[in-house]
Order: sequence, then C-alpha cells, then structure tokens
Amino acid sequence: MVTIQKAKIEDVKEIQDVFYKTWLATYPNKKAGITIEDIEERFKNRFSEKNIRKRETQILDAPENKFFLVAKDRDKVIGACIAVKEADINQLQAIYVLPEYQGRGVGQMFWTKIQEFFARDKRTIVQVADYNDKAIAFYQKLGFVDTGKRFTDEKHKMPVSGDCIPEMEMEIKVKA
Repeated sequence: MVTIQKAKIEDVKEIQDVFYKTWLATYPNKKAGITIEDIEERFKNRFSEKNIRKRETQILDAPENKFFLVAKDRDKVIGACIAVKEADINQLQAIYVLPEYQGRGVGQMFWTKIQEFFARDKRTIVQVADYNDKAIAFYQKLGFVDTGKRFTDEKHKMPVSGDCIPEMEMEIKVKA
C-alpha cells in the first residue's frame, strides 16, 4: 500500500536513489545533447557524506513555506516531491516517482497532498523538461497549461556534455 508522508532523515539515501533512477530514466535525450554519462556523472556522489548531509539539512531545516514529501510502498521510498509557497506563486519543484511505479497514481497522490499545502489565491507553476512528454501530459491532466516560457537553467548544466536541459513553464491560474 502506497502512502504519502513528510520526508524524514532516515529516508535520505532512498530519496537520493529515487532522484538518480528517475533522472536516468527521464532526461537522457539525443536532440538536447543530454547523455546517460551526464546523468551518471551528475549523481555519482549522491551517497557522499556531503550530499547526504545537504539532503538531510533540506529536510530538517525546511522553512515553513517548503514541503518535502515521500511516497512509500510499505517501508520503501518510491517517490519524492518538493513544493514551495513563495510570496507571489506556488511552485511545484519536483515530483519524482521510480519508473516501475509510474502510472499507478502516485503522482496524483502527491498532487492531492500538495493542494492542501498551497495557497489557493496564487497561481501554481511547474518547470519541466520540454521534451518530457510523459510529465507534460501528467501536468496537463492536473490542469496545468503551457505558459509559452522556454529557458535553460545553469543548475541543469550537464557535467560531461556541457548542455543544459531545455525547460518550459506550465501553470494553473487562480480561479476567479
């Protein structure tokens, strides 16, 4: 049985693995120049003491406006989600679900929980790789629409190819 709960320190290594496995299954893209080697290099130190401490701090010292959730199948972490309430918008920063659990409603479970957290009087945005058709379709199903904004972010610059993941913005506007 899958449950959604706040992330805990003891979940950190499994969260790191969820990020790695979902990135590996999602982001390599020949047209964008993103390679498997890029992803493997980016995540090669995911279990280093420094990166584990960084993720622990992200969970332990999360400000009140930040929500860090995990999905668990019994005791196994199968997904992670980060959402932030900013001054003028709600931002869905990440929903990652292990590939073998995708299409089973886990993302929808995250979304249900996030909606309880988000301010209803602010628009909600998500940024997604512009070639990630599966995620785009998922967000459209939730009510997100393409804003037309396209960009690259240096934080998504790949270590081997030097290419950046091309992104797009999607939003749900405030209902009048």
